[in-house]
Amino acid sequence: MASDSLSDLTRAVLEFRDARDWAQFHSLRKLMVSLNLEAAELLEHTQWLDDAEVDALPSIPEARRAMEEECADVLTYLLLIADRAHIDLAQAVREKLVRNAERYPVELAKGSREKYTRLRRQRRANGQEES
Repeated sequence: MASDSLSDLTRAVLEFRDARDWAQFHSLRKLMVSLNLEAAELLEHTQWLDDAEVDALPSIPEARRAMEEECADVLTYLLLIADRAHIDLAQAVREKLVRNAERYPVELAKGSREKYTRLRRQRRANGQEES
């Protein structure tokens, strides 16, 4: 299923949900809460581990499977939120990439973890024009 588009996945999730009459439980707020709970469950797999141990998790079959399931849950809720809110996720990502390209120009952001507000100050301090 790696070739499924977001719209294909959304349709499959909606069919699954609708077959069980679960839409009645899926207010936008409840979906947002559920997304965060599932993201926390993904994060829970890293609790008390150092970065090297976390990086090794995908090579451990049981840990990888757990991560896959939590990632699937996170994506499922995100698709449901986007559907409920009438958000085209692919378009939203494209637009966000354009905004982030303006906020994080390669010449200032490459190799830097600074937030765009600090990069903007840095740009002004260097006498470069604001975009």
